[in-house]
Amino acid sequence: MNAAQSLPLKDIHLPPSPPWWPPAPGWWVLAGVVFVLALWAGGRWLRHRRRLKWRRAVLAELEALRREYVPGDGAAYAENVSALLRRVALARYRRDEVAALSGDAWLAFLDRHGGGDAFRRGPGRVLGDALYRPRLEVDPDALTQVARDWIEKNLEGPE
Repeated sequence: MNAAQSLPLKDIHLPPSPPWWPPAPGWWVLAGVVFVLALWAGGRWLRHRRRLKWRRAVLAELEALRREYVPGDGAAYAENVSALLRRVALARYRRDEVAALSGDAWLAFLDRHGGGDAFRRGPGRVLGDALYRPRLEVDPDALTQVARDWIEKNLEGPE
């Protein structure tokens, strides 16, 4: 007999496989990161949906103003469009930057924030003095288009 056969050796015992619960610390970290990213993405998505809903409502209000336009009442139409643009501007920009603007300063603000030159030199010019003129000639289609373009640029995204 040789020496290896005379020793009472037992077979190799493997350690038990690791349990599936609780997970290793790396999995907890990964789960936390995924959770935070999901919350962030959900918040962005909800904010985007609210913004789109508000944008559609503002554009619908602009279209309603256009439908209600009575020829010869350009001053009232221009006042209403200006008020709608001011509400959007107050919601989008700081109050102290927008609230006190009137006349040429208001038109310059609108041009600076997406109007190009459509308000100081284009059809939007009527918004600067609509409050002070009882009779005002307005091209309602052009003014509506200028206002629509400004709203779309300031409330992000295509319809």
